[in-house]
Amino acid sequence: MLWVKALHIISMVCWFAGLFYLPRLFVYHAMSEDQISQERFKVMERKLYRGITTPAMIATLVFGFWLLSYNASGYFSQGWLHAKLFLVAILVGYHFYSGVLVKSFAANKNTRSHVFYRWFNEFPVLILVIVIILVVVKPF
Repeated sequence: MLWVKALHIISMVCWFAGLFYLPRLFVYHAMSEDQISQERFKVMERKLYRGITTPAMIATLVFGFWLLSYNASGYFSQGWLHAKLFLVAILVGYHFYSGVLVKSFAANKNTRSHVFYRWFNEFPVLILVIVIILVVVKPF
């Protein structure tokens, strides 16, 4: 069980690294004006999303559900877990919306400013803080 927990934490850290960096790339991409920079950001965004962030999300979910399987009835009787899983579901939605944005930039169809992406970048931070508090403190 401890190996599964360690792998869950490692993959979660990798997933969040991608979720923190990808919107930052969007900020720079939205600010770029030359074709060379825009093409470079397209490659970086695609590789980060497909090569790191998505596999890390899948691993996080697999190891997380594997951990739940050790004592599902015990875990599901605790309110903090319901809140955590709800936030994870929202984060998965955020992840897939980021993929939509990657495709939008790749097709040169971005309509949002760098300011939007600066705010968009803050959302996973909020989720991370709340999830860690839920898991460590178990307030309910």
